[in-house]
Amino acid sequence: MDASLTVSAGAALFGAMLILALAPSLSVITVVARSTTFGFAHGALTAMGVVAGDIVFILAAVLGLTAIAESMEGLLTVFKYLGGAYLVWLGFQLWKSRIDHPKTESRSTPTFASSFMAGLLLTLGDQKAILFYLVFFPAFVDLSKITLIDAAVIVVIATVSVGGAKLGYAFVADKAKLLPSPAIQKMISATAAFVMVSVGLLLILKQ
Repeated sequence: MDASLTVSAGAALFGAMLILALAPSLSVITVVARSTTFGFAHGALTAMGVVAGDIVFILAAVLGLTAIAESMEGLLTVFKYLGGAYLVWLGFQLWKSRIDHPKTESRSTPTFASSFMAGLLLTLGDQKAILFYLVFFPAFVDLSKITLIDAAVIVVIATVSVGGAKLGYAFVADKAKLLPSPAIQKMISATAAFVMVSVGLLLILKQ
């Protein structure tokens, strides 16, 4: 079974997911708060919970899109334009957003399992995440040719990019006991917004 995801598309997907994962968000705040308050191990496990939730949505999105591509080609075309517009809108919303610093949690040390579940449930509780992935992947993957190998590669890309970004935040928070400066946060958010708008436009214009 050959993969249809090219090296260049995989690299572009990795870069886009990494930048979006670095953008200040509720998951970043949660990872930072856990790491700052309870130590790196708790922040890392929270980050792994976030990754696990993303993998659930990624698999659901890939399998769902594959079914659509196989049975309703016309609907997939409509979905492509609506999805592209949605990504552009999300990019503009991210550009305008402002992220507050996390509040300090209670000093009672939680279990490692609770830290992992905090990240997992936070991600699974975001119902917009599945919609985001549904409209994000068509810009990088030919859904009519996607294989199990492609799905596995996408999961690896997500694990390394999203997991790496969140673990980086956990490490910095544990060592410095704070988030990156507001200027750096603003730069990351602006970059992520640009990437999201670009992916949306690419999806709309893609033949």
